[in-house]
Amino acid sequence: MSGDRLISCGSQTVGPYFHIGLDYLIERMPKIASGTPGNITVEGRVLDLEGAPVSDALLEFWSPTDTTAFQQSEFPEGFRRVATDEAGAFSVSIQRPTSSLMKDGRMQAPHMLVLVFARGLLRHLISRVYLENEDANGSDPVLLTVASERRSTLIAKRNGENRFRWDVILQGSNETVFFAW
Repeated sequence: MSGDRLISCGSQTVGPYFHIGLDYLIERMPKIASGTPGNITVEGRVLDLEGAPVSDALLEFWSPTDTTAFQQSEFPEGFRRVATDEAGAFSVSIQRPTSSLMKDGRMQAPHMLVLVFARGLLRHLISRVYLENEDANGSDPVLLTVASERRSTLIAKRNGENRFRWDVILQGSNETVFFAW
């Protein structure tokens, strides 16, 4: 086949199926009222390179907690799944994260692991969100690997009592830090 020419073609991406194929996953999530003791609310928007809202994104929040619920329940206390609305906005109430140990014994600041699924992505994106004004942020081994001028993209700003604001910027100069896994 030495005479054949390779022709480039478009990548296959995750389509806008989140509100069609995954609604049942969101609907099955137990509802937690904002203001529930021990919980925080994280609200924000998912935005693209142009600053336009991404209306069909799905975010999964994993919050380390004092329990071992991750192994014991289909929907552990520290896990929530939320879709964005037409304005790219989301709001999730989740158990407040606690400090956790890494496998090598180093202590991590309270944070949540966040998976972002959206149209145009070949694979989900992985990020973290830390809470503003946590003393342990200054010594978190993962946060310290991020360039200091980019760390703010991982910090949720206080927006009231037990409420935090954190936006996900998918591309551009203020892009949220995403991690390879």
